[in-house]
Amino acid sequence: MNEVFADLHVHIGRSENGKPIKITGARSLNFANIANECVDRKGINIVGIIDCASPYVIEDIENFLKTGQAYEIEDGGIIYKDKVCIILGSEIETSEINDDGKTGSAHNLCYFPKLENIKAFSKHMQKHIKNITLSSQRANISAYELIDIVEKYNGILIPAHAFTPHKSFYGNCTDRLEKIFKEKFNKIFAIELGLSADTYLADQISELETRTFVTNSDAHSLPKIAREYNKILLNDISFKELVMALKNIDGRKIVANYGLDPKLGKYHRTFCEVCGKAITGTAPVTKCDTCNSQNITMGVFDRIELIKDKKQSKSPENRPPYIYQIPLTFIPGLGKKTIDKLLDHFETEMTILHRLSQDDIEAVVGEKIAMQIINSREGKVQIESGGGGVYGKLTVG
Repeated sequence: MNEVFADLHVHIGRSENGKPIKITGARSLNFANIANECVDRKGINIVGIIDCASPYVIEDIENFLKTGQAYEIEDGGIIYKDKVCIILGSEIETSEINDDGKTGSAHNLCYFPKLENIKAFSKHMQKHIKNITLSSQRANISAYELIDIVEKYNGILIPAHAFTPHKSFYGNCTDRLEKIFKEKFNKIFAIELGLSADTYLADQISELETRTFVTNSDAHSLPKIAREYNKILLNDISFKELVMALKNIDGRKIVANYGLDPKLGKYHRTFCEVCGKAITGTAPVTKCDTCNSQNITMGVFDRIELIKDKKQSKSPENRPPYIYQIPLTFIPGLGKKTIDKLLDHFETEMTILHRLSQDDIEAVVGEKIAMQIINSREGKVQIESGGGGVYGKLTVG
């Protein structure tokens, strides 16, 4: 068994020939660049690229395989330079009826073992999506219907950033996933926490006690890859082994979730759209404590306080730890040149964050920056909560 690092939610901004895929994604985010970033800078062993149902991206994948540096494997996934396994995925927005009887929407991460599977899925979804070339497009079906389509093409479905106020199940559709998936809820064996939540918050909802938690970056630029990630124990890097780990089969499992302290997330606390501020009063905040307005974006922390059904957060015994991890790009004082210098010496961000001593780092970038990295690693930070689409603020020391 081997321990590997995995980020299962990375977007593509543009195709190789410049066609838009994820409108808000960086132009440099294409299939080949993501693969190289994982190998050369991040040290990520499994990456889920979740815009692969776009015909433009499918064409890029076919050309990528022709280079001879990448190849599909029988157990699913594309192996690149024998260092990273690329999992082909698609983020689909489904149409839901929320608990108030109004129309809501939620994002779903759909992963497939082979290129032929996602090509067939893409063709099928053209009946339900107006523009299949773009990422995260709204489908005219519910997640209850979508999961059958995903399974038809040998895929799995994971609810994306499950608590965020926009485009998520718990955030704007329901207080229980079982209401959405009904008798198919047993097919949902994992959920993605999202940047403003962690294990301790999610485990206040009892229906999630038997579900695996994953933490992913939702990267919209190359540097944001591995902003959040998972350490996984498995035999080899492949789609089959990943699914076994998500289902806790035969010793395969998630060993740890690494993510930002949820206070740093863009939607951790409720945000007043009138005053333009995050409201940090006693949760759940349902109106502004300054102007009394209910024109708010409810924060993840406040939403969970509202819908939780456990008096205290107690995780199941087999729940892996959630480790607060500050990526290099978030650490004050670490600009691009300093990060590049570190990577030139130590190769990957995973090596810097997990394996180096303070002396190792200090020898390259000096005592002050080395202390910033070590203090971040050890959780010696102060945080001002984020909200309303604005990240929280971090002070290290």
